[in-house]
Amino acid sequence: MFYGEHEHTIDRKGRLIIPSRFREVMKEHYVERFVVTRGLDHCLFLFPEDEWRAQESRFRALSITKQESRRFNRFYFSGAVELACDRQGRILIPDYLKQFAGIKRDVVLVGISNRIEIWDQEEWKKFYSQFKESYEEIAERLLPE
Repeated sequence: MFYGEHEHTIDRKGRLIIPSRFREVMKEHYVERFVVTRGLDHCLFLFPEDEWRAQESRFRALSITKQESRRFNRFYFSGAVELACDRQGRILIPDYLKQFAGIKRDVVLVGISNRIEIWDQEEWKKFYSQFKESYEEIAERLLPE
């Protein structure tokens, strides 16, 4: 569904333009609303509403008697906010989420199939340079023959 890397800038009012290719995919799949929340590896996760509901169901099923489950769900869901694009294809990301991800002005939106990750541009560069050499080794460990 969502693929590729796109560099963008957050404007003075804190709005972020969703790349046109992602907006085309949204239109094809009738996506009107998103949920953005704290992601992993210092980025934000942006889910189409239906994918968010699937994730929500999965995490809600975690046992509330387990401390790790409670802590994860508190952090994950307390950061979540519903968004819709304006007419120019922009979204407004709350300041607390930008602070979590270290986002200042320049960002990279990364399509990860069922979600979009929003990275501070410098954080993405660090992540990319750190893991690009081990990409093939990771693939060998994770993917069946």
